[in-house]
Amino acid sequence: MHKHLNRTQPTSSSQTWRKTSPPPRPKPQQDAQQEPPAAAPPRPAVRGHSGPAFEFYAPAASHIELPTLDLLAPASTETEPVSEEKLAETGALIEQRLQEFKVPVTVVGASAGPVITRFEVEPALGVRGSQIVGLMKDLSRGLGLTSIRVVETIPGKTCMGLELPNAKRQTIRLSEILEANVYQKSTSNLTLAMGKDITGHPVVTDLAKAPHMLVAGTTGSGKSVAINAMIVSLLYKATPEDVRMIMIDPKMLELSVYEGIPHLLAPVVTDMKLAANALNWCVGEMEKRYRLMSAVGVRNLQGFNQKIRDAAAKEKKIGNPFSLTPDAPEPLSPLPLIVVVIDELADLMMVAGKKIEELIARLAQKARAAGIHLILATQRPSVDVITGLIKANIPTRVAFQVSSKIDSRTILDQMGAESLLGQGDMLFLPPGTGYPQRVHGAFVADEEVHRIVEHLKQFGEPEYIEGILDGPATDGGGTQDLFGETPDAEADPLYDEAVAFVVRTRRASISAVQRQLRIGYNRAARLVEQMETAGLVSAMGINGSREVLARARRSKPLSGLNKRRCENKRNSRTQRRHPPLSHRSHHDGDTHLKSTGDPISIRFGFASSSPLCGSRRNTYAESLF
Repeated sequence: MHKHLNRTQPTSSSQTWRKTSPPPRPKPQQDAQQEPPAAAPPRPAVRGHSGPAFEFYAPAASHIELPTLDLLAPASTETEPVSEEKLAETGALIEQRLQEFKVPVTVVGASAGPVITRFEVEPALGVRGSQIVGLMKDLSRGLGLTSIRVVETIPGKTCMGLELPNAKRQTIRLSEILEANVYQKSTSNLTLAMGKDITGHPVVTDLAKAPHMLVAGTTGSGKSVAINAMIVSLLYKATPEDVRMIMIDPKMLELSVYEGIPHLLAPVVTDMKLAANALNWCVGEMEKRYRLMSAVGVRNLQGFNQKIRDAAAKEKKIGNPFSLTPDAPEPLSPLPLIVVVIDELADLMMVAGKKIEELIARLAQKARAAGIHLILATQRPSVDVITGLIKANIPTRVAFQVSSKIDSRTILDQMGAESLLGQGDMLFLPPGTGYPQRVHGAFVADEEVHRIVEHLKQFGEPEYIEGILDGPATDGGGTQDLFGETPDAEADPLYDEAVAFVVRTRRASISAVQRQLRIGYNRAARLVEQMETAGLVSAMGINGSREVLARARRSKPLSGLNKRRCENKRNSRTQRRHPPLSHRSHHDGDTHLKSTGDPISIRFGFASSSPLCGSRRNTYAESLF
């Protein structure tokens, strides 16, 4: 059962204050000194039913002030708009260069933006669009540009689009997007600031409608900056009562700056095995919320929270249907939205592979109604990372600059991302549309993020939930084990047989166990690792081999010949009557032992006083017979 940590907030005299550093600002301090209304009882914990007991997460009321725009750098005032003369000159040059290749077109319009300029061209009668697409490299060389992106279909128009980079691109600050009306008037707590389109208009999206987002691009394309801009836009819009986050950062650098903000459900995860546990917890939380919403009679988390608020406005309480005390159930409270941010999906797929793909697919398929949303980012857009199962369940995608057309097809199912300019230039595929929108991402500096984080830390420590990183959920419907088929190797019915095989053969080889027991590689590896934990085998050496530490046990009684030999040796030791061993003589390649010892020992090349009377000598003798 999850236990909640206390957070600095107005409490009764029986509760404990937690002091944090730096101290709270004056306004929250004044609020804390006020006595709570007598009619508002303290919020009790919301618990689960007595079968598999579990607790629904409901955050305590917070007194956090949202960050202000003065914490962000202002927009740059130095802008150089493209002149009308320059647009007309470039349009005439495009017509001339294409006419040289006998592809007549007419430039019918142009729209200049902060980074690129789009020219709308009308092909002449009989000119196919594929002819213009095939001449883009020649046209780029003729115009002296690095790349030109072709938009074969512009929605609502009969012309094609040619997107040319400006001679000097402008820097788009995040403050420009957050102070725009489209962001300020948005009522969703999951409003993400994306950037500006090619005409300079701010672009925002609602993650609740997405409902998940996939971000991909090469190193240095602006992917991590865009992730930071999305997180900051969430922090500007929602309090911890409304939105909580789980951040997974294998790079240990990008998201660690957010450590300690009140919106976190768990510390920033840098261990990929712990990250797999966090995803498994999300699956369990999703199943718990579905049970609760089904019992209350609502279809999604928004309807659940609205029903709770409406009942509270009428001074009525909705009891927990899974209470441990059905006669006096605890009142339900609104549940927060949960956003899971993964900065590098490739590392997670390398550690857990198929199981992580299944967990992400389950969350992508069902977590929308439960209020759980994913933001996945990767710099390796290959099919083994962005699998078909993940793509099918995440329709909203963002493609930054990639190295090839194949990578662009992997992300967007179409070409175009290979012609982007980098440094925040992206193709944004909104939900429900098949046409990507070119957006220039907003830039947020590290100093701005640090100021926002320090502002949020003033209002108390985060309410971490125990059990998110510990292991798989016990009753949440998640997978039993992320790396195998059963949660405990010693509970595996083949564990004892595997131990007996390793001790008998003196080989701690995963492939040998796999062949002997006819099981999968992951299950065999888990069995061998559990033997290492139990001290039966050593850790893996440099060459990958393991040493069997457990002593061999005799698996069957000695044969008559071996038993008689051991008895002779034991008697000779007891009575001290065995003669000394004489020298060896070699004759015709044969070895003769001149001794009055045991003839059987002489026959097999052992002196009767040899200490070898264990399993190795018996095995050798039995093999000769």
